[in-house]
Amino acid sequence: MIWLWIAAALVSAGAAALIVLRAARAVRAKAGGEDAETAVYRRQMAELDELAARGLIGEPERRSVRAETGRRLLAAARRADAPLKASSPTAILVAAAATPLLALAAYVAIGAPGFADQPFARRLEDWRRADPSTLTAPQMAAILRAMAAERPDDPEPLKHLAVAELASNQPMEAVQALERATAIAPGRADLWELLGELQVIRAQGELGDDALAAFRHAIALDPKSATARYYLARARIAGGDIAGGLADWRALEAELPAGDQRQETLAADIQAVSTTGRLQPLAPAAPPAGVGQAQIQAMVDGLAARLKANPDDPAGWVRLVRAYAVLGETDRRDAALAEARRRYGARPDVLKALDAALKPPS
Repeated sequence: MIWLWIAAALVSAGAAALIVLRAARAVRAKAGGEDAETAVYRRQMAELDELAARGLIGEPERRSVRAETGRRLLAAARRADAPLKASSPTAILVAAAATPLLALAAYVAIGAPGFADQPFARRLEDWRRADPSTLTAPQMAAILRAMAAERPDDPEPLKHLAVAELASNQPMEAVQALERATAIAPGRADLWELLGELQVIRAQGELGDDALAAFRHAIALDPKSATARYYLARARIAGGDIAGGLADWRALEAELPAGDQRQETLAADIQAVSTTGRLQPLAPAAPPAGVGQAQIQAMVDGLAARLKANPDDPAGWVRLVRAYAVLGETDRRDAALAEARRRYGARPDVLKALDAALKPPS
């Protein structure tokens, strides 16, 4: 924290020096020259005298006009003196020096000077140790981002990262994560399907070329992809082939399982196009409010993978047991618990922590 204060003081001192330097230059400019407004009035008075000397105006007119010009000259001179006095280097230096001191006093009074710096890596580790269900979407995104870096050849963390980024209101970053995932596993239809959906969300509900390209990739890999079929049929209708698009939609409607939530939306779209011949506006998709079970599961699976590669981590085993308990996965919880007890049977402190981890927090 002391280094932050020193840096702030240096920046403030530099700013104050620049202000004083500019003020001093202004003072010298005032002292070495004349204000433009007063110069105009002085020139007018000189011209009046010249005109009177040449007999072009009478003496009464000269005195009258010269008196009025003189009053304006005095008023202009007073206005010019005010900023000159306000530009005193001493006054400006005092004000500039007082600003950082007042800011420091306010920070000490109402800030948190006793808190130590907390590097991001430490915060990330704390989030990894926490109950996954208590994490915010940005925190989960940070964890999944680290997992993706640890497993550069695995598209799964990137898939879950995309959803977490979307939940964090970062659609651009979500699309970028899915693009990386499809580059790693170009043969996975689910990744292309999700990428198309994210492209639609990023475009505020517009079905653009990028989204259509992703849906075409998905349908080429999996002809049964419901999401890809829906959007491609919609594009077909928008392109003028209403009969063909409706036929595609009706075929999809017949194949959706009973109770599928998409049936209602699809039926409404079919009805609207059949009646009016026009598509209903595609409502902009809203980012999810939070991170779902799949992203929590991804984080837990990542922890399990880390422990498989580097098992000498008692705190990690405790976290894994607690996470499985939170998720209700009793079989995996018991397997992890058995492995941890086998490894740390001679560590009463670890065994106690493992027993406590069996009960998920209320």
